[in-house]
Formats: sequence, C-alpha cells, structure tokens
Amino acid sequence: MSLNKANTSAKNLTAELDRTISVAPMMGCTDRHCRALLRLISPHVLLFSEMIVTGALIHGDAQHFLRHGNDEPCVLQLGGSNPAELRQCAAWVEDAGYQEINLNAGCPSDRVQYGGIGACLMAKPRLVAESLNEMQQQVSIPVSLKCRIGIDDQDSYEFFRNFIEVVSESGCKIFYIHARIAILNGLSPKENREIPPLKYDYVYRIKDEFPALNFYINGGIKTEIEVKEQLEKVDGVMLGRAPYHDPYLLAALERSVYGTISPSRLDIISQYLEYGRNTLRPGEHPKHIIKHLMGLFLGCSGAKRFRRYLSDHMFDETCSFDIVNDALKDASLA
Repeated sequence: MSLNKANTSAKNLTAELDRTISVAPMMGCTDRHCRALLRLISPHVLLFSEMIVTGALIHGDAQHFLRHGNDEPCVLQLGGSNPAELRQCAAWVEDAGYQEINLNAGCPSDRVQYGGIGACLMAKPRLVAESLNEMQQQVSIPVSLKCRIGIDDQDSYEFFRNFIEVVSESGCKIFYIHARIAILNGLSPKENREIPPLKYDYVYRIKDEFPALNFYINGGIKTEIEVKEQLEKVDGVMLGRAPYHDPYLLAALERSVYGTISPSRLDIISQYLEYGRNTLRPGEHPKHIIKHLMGLFLGCSGAKRFRRYLSDHMFDETCSFDIVNDALKDASLA
C-alpha cells in the first residue's frame, strides 16, 4: 500500500515541535474532528490522535484511519507489538503528514491485553526498545513512547527506572508518562484512570536521573494552576479528559503559558461549523462533528441547556449543523 506524500509545509512543523502542553490520545474522543475544534482554540497545544492499531492500517482502510487536517502539529499514536509491522506503519504515518509517531505502552483495556499491546508492553522493555528502534530507522520525524510507571504488582521506582533505561537504549528521547501503574486484571480502563494512586515523584526522579531525555507528565492534571505547577518540574504536561470535557480550558492555557488570546466561543463555533460543512462527506452524519461541542460552554450560564438541546436533536436522521445555532438561541448564548 502507498499513501500520497503530505505537503512539505506540514512536515516542517516537526523541527519546531512544542510539547509544553499536549492533549492525550483518548479512544472515542480525540478523533480528527475533535482535534480540529481544539486547534481552533489553541494554536500551540500538541494534539494526539486516538490509538490506531497496526492491524487496522495493514488489513483495513489505511487512508481512512490516517486521514486528518486542520490539526497540525499532530501526533499519531500506534498500538502494536510487532517491530516489523510498526516499522511499516510508521512509514505510512509519516507519509500522511503527522509530525510525530507515538507508541502506546500504557492503555490497559481488555482489547489491548488480548493483543499483547498497550500496557502489556511494560513487562517487555526490550521488545519496546526494538520496536522504537525499527520505527526510528524508518522515519525522519520523532518517535516517542507513552507509558505508565508500572504494571500490576510491578509498582516500584526501580521497575520504572529499569524500563526507561532499557527503552532509552533505542535512542528514543521523548516519554509521555501517565504517573500511575496499570492494573490489568480487576480494573476497567476508567478505573485505571482513577484508582491507582498518582506518583508524580517517580516522574520527577526519572527526569533528574536521565537529564538527556524529555519527560512529559500525565494523569490527574485538570486545572490551569496544576499545569503551571507541573511545568516547573518537568518538560511538559499532557492533559487528558479535562480539555475534552472543557475545551475552553485550552484558551486559559494559551493566555497564561503562551501569551496568546484565543477566539471567543461563538467565533470558534462559527469556524468549526464552517469546517464541518467543508468536511462532511455524503452519507456522513453531522453528529460526529457536533458532539465535540458539548463541553464548550462548561461553567457558563446556559451551558446545561445548550448540552441538552444538542443531545436531544443531534441524533435525528434529519439533523443538520443548524441545530447548533438553534441550541445557542435556546440557551440564550447567541
């Protein structure tokens, strides 16, 4: 399979990639439409795709899975454990115009456990190192790793340190660390985001021990104040559910971290609906684009009414983008 080369200007973003703040890969959330919305709010934040497993690219419609736009700079996250397959897929990701490739070694879902990928890879640091090495040999864009600090009963700092030491032998220098262990048996993915205790100190210690590597902290960070506190200790912060449920949080971070003023919520909606009309293909339902607006007014008067109106109407067969303006009027937000 071959993919058309993406335009060179998109790839040139790689040289100046800013990882100070990123939005984590989240299944069912950070699809290309969500990323287009977040990009309208924040020109600086680094965005991640949902995890795409190598099998989906090799045996499925790779063009569909790799399709993106209006989201650069953007990282595509791969799920896989076969070094040769990861190398092959890495080439396609680069050709599709992404600015970085990330290997998932942190997802604890049943699906990844069945395939021996995601958090399962924390038990196989040498396989992770081999996989990263193969990918780096294939592409010119950065290759990074997202992982936990441990797995099941392997929750000591020594385990985590050994994992990073072995994996870094691949030449990988970019690590996004969810500062919790993953418990593969007994906890759901949601519980794995909440129950295992956060151990930020593991990330601070590993950064001190490996100053040549770059560490970006993830897990439980929800507010502008918490982000700025973490930025004093690590290279950057990866946010998860917080900006998905409250996208305009990124506007506050644009202002305080980068000194940039984001468009108003209404301006963002106007631009996003234009994006939707230009993007929606025949037969596609607008709900897949509209759903990402649900949290845009979080904390504002009328936000609940806005969400309720969208929820009540966006699944209708005859739904159009007009319901967003109807929701704004119903909630007295227009």
